[in-house]
Amino acid sequence: MTQSGGNPRRDAWDALEPYAQVMRALLGRVVSVTVFDKAGKLRWSTEATTGPDLIHVIDDMRSGVLANGTETGELRLLDGNVPLYAFWLRDDVGELLAIVGVLCRPAERSGETAARPFVFVHALLRPALECLRRDLLAHTSIATLRETVSDLDHDLELLAAEPHRGAAPSGSVAEELKALLQAVAERLKCAIGALIVPEKSIAVIVTAADHKPDTLILARTHRQLVSMSQMRPGPVIINHAVPGVAGGQPYRILSCPVRRPNGRSTGVLAFFRLEGTSEFLPRDARLAELMAQRAASFIESQYDALTGLPTLASMERGWRVRAAGRGPDASWCVLYVDADELHFINDNFGRHVGDAVLGQLSELIRGRLPPGALAARIAGDRFAIALPSDAEDAARFAEALRASAELLATRHAAPQLRFSVSIGVAPLENAADDLEAALVSAEAACKSAKDHGRNRILLYEADNQSLARRIADIHIATRVREALAHDQLRLDTQLMLPLDPSRRERPRFEVLVRLTGADGTVVGPDHFLAAAQRHQLMPAIDRWVIERTITLLAPHAPLLARQPAIFAINISGQSLSDDQFPEFLLNALEASGLPPGAFCFEIAESVMVLNMSRAELLMRRLRRLGCEVALDDFGTGVASLTSLRQLPVTMLKIDGSFVRDILRDSRAEFMVQAISQLAHTLSLETVAKHVETEEIRSRVAALGVDHGQGFSIGRPEPFTEVLAQLPILAAAAPIDATRCDETAAEVQTSAVNL
Repeated sequence: MTQSGGNPRRDAWDALEPYAQVMRALLGRVVSVTVFDKAGKLRWSTEATTGPDLIHVIDDMRSGVLANGTETGELRLLDGNVPLYAFWLRDDVGELLAIVGVLCRPAERSGETAARPFVFVHALLRPALECLRRDLLAHTSIATLRETVSDLDHDLELLAAEPHRGAAPSGSVAEELKALLQAVAERLKCAIGALIVPEKSIAVIVTAADHKPDTLILARTHRQLVSMSQMRPGPVIINHAVPGVAGGQPYRILSCPVRRPNGRSTGVLAFFRLEGTSEFLPRDARLAELMAQRAASFIESQYDALTGLPTLASMERGWRVRAAGRGPDASWCVLYVDADELHFINDNFGRHVGDAVLGQLSELIRGRLPPGALAARIAGDRFAIALPSDAEDAARFAEALRASAELLATRHAAPQLRFSVSIGVAPLENAADDLEAALVSAEAACKSAKDHGRNRILLYEADNQSLARRIADIHIATRVREALAHDQLRLDTQLMLPLDPSRRERPRFEVLVRLTGADGTVVGPDHFLAAAQRHQLMPAIDRWVIERTITLLAPHAPLLARQPAIFAINISGQSLSDDQFPEFLLNALEASGLPPGAFCFEIAESVMVLNMSRAELLMRRLRRLGCEVALDDFGTGVASLTSLRQLPVTMLKIDGSFVRDILRDSRAEFMVQAISQLAHTLSLETVAKHVETEEIRSRVAALGVDHGQGFSIGRPEPFTEVLAQLPILAAAAPIDATRCDETAAEVQTSAVNL
């Protein structure tokens, strides 16, 4: 008879008949063999039925087995003087594995006066019992291993699952965390699961579905658990039951710290089991620790590290879900919040004070959000808020927020510290993808509020021309970001040549960046570069231009070693203000394998004046490397003669506004002549920009200008076309001054055609 429970796998209790046969052979008077598991449950017998007397006797014996771990068994005489030999089979550490009951015929029926002693029978049956013990032990180990592997499979499946699987329809970060926590709590068979991260205002609690546990236990213990997570580096198991609240059931607790990448604890992941359930094991702690790490990673990706607010991507996901379930008549508005002159606080009081003020502003936003609203930190000192309200209520909310933000400065000791915000408000349509458009409108309104004096709110109006221009500006800036991300900008070049035909010099090409629109048309550089300037995109553009130029020139390094041409690249003021830009530029040049003499870097005079020390340091490092340096748009700034004399520049590029008016404005002509004479006194080369006609070309040449740039010299053309001409330019350089005039004219014509 088998009592295995119908397990489709081969059970340890399914194949014991051979052992019974061996026992009968070793001990001829055996009537039946019965096997019980460690809990006293009948698992196998040679008899079809087993009487209750035998089961009761075995159960009575079992209490003695558990109390005494050294005995091997005992002999009991049942009714009718029937001997029952019970043997305790133990595992390798002495824990009870099974009980084997062997019933024999009474002594008088075997012609004996008394039952054989237990020691004698045990010695006879010991080989069979030992083999049975090992077989059961092996099956138990295999079953335990199978269960462990199954548990690990479930754990891996849980770890591999997406965080938002099963999330509630709100789409918020909290709901996604709740779905993750629910899965872990169910896996660990817990009554309560909790994720508490105070600095992110996260408090997610889940309970078991089959009953309603006393969640007040969490209110009683969460402070201690958070404190413990800061003091203990790993998970903590409390298996001695913690009393519940108001006579509630006691709980076992497993807690694990939730840590930032730098190791600092920011919260706790805790699980509660009722006292009557199994204890927490180290394997449970390992799973909880892995899930705490995963939760921390998820939180870091969805929340801004400084302010604790969700990221813009998280807000956009939440809005898509809200838009899908929102009624047609529901009104929403979006607020674009921008701190005023935060750089003043950073420069005068330290960046740590600026960060503290931003943190306080985020707390102010979080504390004022109505139910269902969304908020995010966009970047830097800018925030976005989506409110379930009409424009009038949104404006009142914005005004209250602005007034409260103005008071944040009073929390700091320095009386000079001032802080305010400008806020733009725009309607948010019903479609799931309208958040970006509404943010653009709100941002334009916010920028306009700053233009009107800062520390104010402004509602977006579609017919406002200033706002319309700003919105167009924002769209272009967005297009620039996309072009940078997908390598969709392009490079052109424009030729610069000596104005004196007798000068035999290598041509120069200014590298120009171009942006193509969605329809393939080219966006004017003045337009898109101005938008990029206002949206702080110039450092990214400068880096792209430098990297792209080096990439295009690298295959032609052997030709460039013969110095057939010079390529001029502009450096913006925003890049000069970037502390990491000089190292980026110099490292890129040194790693390129290109001759430094093939490059000239242009810095506008007005930019140089505002960044004198940074500009001079970078210029000197570039000159030491072997590059040329030019002052662009010269004549419009306020550079003094002293500063010009100490700067390591090699060329002055005269601003095009003077050159364009040179034929009709005597003052423009005088400026060009004066700059030319000044440059020659300082042994500097000059370039006249915007040489658009032959008349202008002749006039600036007569005034002593060395080079010209403009449509009369050469129109902008794709960079690749200049690269195709490099072999010709390399073959023509250096040019022998004794060559005949026909050859010289031919070379000059070829260069102009480039």
